[in-house]
Order: sequence, then structure tokens, then C-alpha cells
Amino acid sequence: MSAQALGGISAGVTASELAASQRVQQLQSLIESARQVAAGGVLSTGAASTGTTATAGYSGSPATGADFASTLQAATTADAASATGAAGAYPSLVQGAAGSESASQYDALIEQAAARNGLDPAVLHGLIQQESDFNPSAGSSAGAQGLTQLMPGTASSLGVANPLDPAESIEGGARYLSQMMAKFGGNTEDALAAYNAGPGAVQQYGGIPPYAETQSYVANVLGYAETYRQSHPSTVTGALA
Repeated sequence: MSAQALGGISAGVTASELAASQRVQQLQSLIESARQVAAGGVLSTGAASTGTTATAGYSGSPATGADFASTLQAATTADAASATGAAGAYPSLVQGAAGSESASQYDALIEQAAARNGLDPAVLHGLIQQESDFNPSAGSSAGAQGLTQLMPGTASSLGVANPLDPAESIEGGARYLSQMMAKFGGNTEDALAAYNAGPGAVQQYGGIPPYAETQSYVANVLGYAETYRQSHPSTVTGALA
């Protein structure tokens, strides 16, 4: 990530933080390399709608989900531990920074929904940032809508009458993520992967499935969550107490 791309949010960032930022920027290539070496397959250009969003298809003989989860966890943990401040620095942070000013208006709704559903508010915040960049009118070509990008059928099953209503969308997304957390034994990475790719894919591969989009999705949400924790330490600590 260049200094120009970081712009104003990188003011005062130390050399170690910039190094962490660059490290995270390599995450995608690391995942892709691991996939190629372990699987010997290639990503197809098509998409398969397997959950609340469309995920990249895969051809070839994939490695187990555990292999990919291990690669992802190693990179994510090292980078999250060394990156601090606003440049906490997952590659998509700059892309999402444009919506960060309006994000704070949803903090109370996020904290309340997280508390009701037994979630870490930082993870719920990160999920919303990844799904919609806090645009309540966001929509996908697959038909997902709102802050938490719920598909119509999923929204209906969760009691969400209007997915474009911020309060309903946040509550519905929190409820669905909570269901995925329960389904996968409280494993945050697997729950996030299920939110993106569908629980069936996570069960099939025994963890995060070998889809480039899902690998990126989980890493980005965890990165956004870490940045939120660092900027709201008392809020997150209090919510989980």
C-alpha cells in the first residue's frame, strides 16, 4: 500500500505499522500460493451462489479447509498483533475508509444487537463494514440487501421485514451470525465463512472453504474488527464483560 493511498489516515504511523500494512497486503497472494501448492487447481471465473452472497467457484482438487484456515490464521494473527491505529491496515481498509465517518451513527445499534445475540460487537462492526461499507441502501447482483446484505429468504426467516432498515438489518445480521457461531462451536472464523459461503461449504471442507472470496472476506472482517477494538477499547470491553 503506497503512502499516497494511505493519505491522511497514515499520519504518525510508525515504520513497524507500515510494515504490518505491507504484510497484510500480501495476504491474498499468500492464500493463493498456498491454495495452488496444496490443491494444484485453479479458480474458475464463474460464481456459485452458496450463501448470503455469491462466492467464487473452484476447480481442481482442493486442500482441506483446515489447511486454509491454518494459513489464514497464521497471517491474520501476526498482522493484527503488529498493526495499530487507523492504519491497522488490511488492504481494504482504505477502500472502506470513505464510509467510516457515517459508521459511528450505527455504533449503538451494533452494540445492542451484539449484546442481545452474544456477539463481539467488533466482529459485527467488521462484518457490516465488509458487507456494505455502512451503506444502508447497498444491494448486490445476487439480491442481497442492506447493511448486513441479507438475501430475501434469509431476511424473512430471521423476521426482517425491511432489509433496508438499518435497525432491522443489523439485528437480522447479528441473529444470523449468532446462529452460525452456535452451529460451528463458537469458532468466529468458521462462522464468518458460513455467513459468506453458506454453512454447507464450511461443513464440506471442515473449516474455511478454499474460495478466494471467502478467504478474503474472513481476513477483511477480522481486520476491520481489530481496528474497531483499538479505537473503541472501553466499548468492546464493556460489551463483553
